[in-house]
Amino acid sequence: MSREAEVRYHADQEVGKGYHDLLEKAREAERVLREKQAADASTEELREAGLVLDRALTDALRAAEAAQRATFGVKSYDDRIRRRKGKATPKGAMWTAEVNRLRTLREAHRLTGIARVPRASVAAR
Repeated sequence: MSREAEVRYHADQEVGKGYHDLLEKAREAERVLREKQAADASTEELREAGLVLDRALTDALRAAEAAQRATFGVKSYDDRIRRRKGKATPKGAMWTAEVNRLRTLREAHRLTGIARVPRASVAAR
């Protein structure tokens, strides 16, 4: 086990601790976006709320990935076989499923949830 792996492991543990708070921020950002959609807000407001949700989902995803790596153990940072074995443990499988769920949610949001602001046409210039 290298010193770098140990440092990364401890850093991931710290980042992973904030996962639940970041997930709650993402839920709050989604609630705000849904309220704005229900209130028929302007496109600019919807876009801003969508971008806030995207940032919150990205932060939660990064924390989940850090917690996943930390769950696999310090030796997994240098050895891909250890990473694979870590995914096979119940806790590792739980974090892997959570990371995949968040990644899918974020990508679906990026495709359909962020309002597009129409650009000025070339003829209007």
